[in-house]
Amino acid sequence: MKYRKFGKTDLTVSEIGFGAWAIGGNAVVGNTPIGWGPADDNTSIAALRKSLDLGINFFDTADFYGLGHSEELIGKELRHNKEAIIATKVGHRAIDDKIQLDYSQEYIIEACEKSLQRLKRDFIDFYQLHSARMQHFESEQCIEAMEVLKKEGKIRHWGLSLNTFYPEAEANYLMEKRSAEGFQLVFNLINQKALPVMEAAHKNGYGIIARMPLQFGLLTGKFKEDAKFSEDDHRKFRLTKDIISRTNKILEEKVWTLCEKYNISKTSLALSFILSFDAVSTVIPGIRTPQHAIENTKDITRLEKKDVEHLTELYNPDWKEIVEMMEKQG
Repeated sequence: MKYRKFGKTDLTVSEIGFGAWAIGGNAVVGNTPIGWGPADDNTSIAALRKSLDLGINFFDTADFYGLGHSEELIGKELRHNKEAIIATKVGHRAIDDKIQLDYSQEYIIEACEKSLQRLKRDFIDFYQLHSARMQHFESEQCIEAMEVLKKEGKIRHWGLSLNTFYPEAEANYLMEKRSAEGFQLVFNLINQKALPVMEAAHKNGYGIIARMPLQFGLLTGKFKEDAKFSEDDHRKFRLTKDIISRTNKILEEKVWTLCEKYNISKTSLALSFILSFDAVSTVIPGIRTPQHAIENTKDITRLEKKDVEHLTELYNPDWKEIVEMMEKQG
């Protein structure tokens, strides 16, 4: 495992991190699935242990994943591990069977205390506003809350987990204010919309967490257009037959041939592409099993410049239309 500095902070993080959304289990808010289907806690614990064995030291979760269950599992397994770097998020709530956003100072401070209890820690290494938008910054309550928590020692560093499809305004706002210390954003072979923001943030000394590196599993090469997802798996409404079919066609024609060149798996190619950008501090694929941990840390390599340029050029026009289709699915 290789490690990188997280922006200008004192954190040194593993290039591959542990994305802990899926281990939260099959939570549902009203009729909306917010998880990846059922998860077995014993398997999740085994995945955490295997990840540690493989050198992963960065674990990213949220109080909304499994409605707190993901944090609880991490707290149970990592409570005595002082080397583990824990990142979590705040702002999403389930109230009266509806998903609501709350970035008030009062709620953030209250939610942080509850996250600390679940994580069984005295402080959070990197605390993130969970997809806050410009309207949430108008009163600056969320920024004030983060600064209060940092001053009190409840959090070491803080940042923003950017909106999936529209990351520019919020990132630019915080960079102009010289506020926050890192961003989490979507960046992968398919969705490269955040690349300009990522590079600008890197120049300004921000740490970068790349999420959704395998685009809900599409970049593992395992899905056919007749793929079935359970009712409590959010991919059921996100990954349509058309999206899967069109994605696979481009991958077969223009991407997967590079697997042979580097003698690596499709998953390794997708992760290696992201880590070929110096701006990226860590990549957080979802890890549900020990085998996932092995697959996601195997044969990571820096791609040649010409291959990175080829894969980047595919965003226009090949991937852009598919990303727009994904936006409509939510």
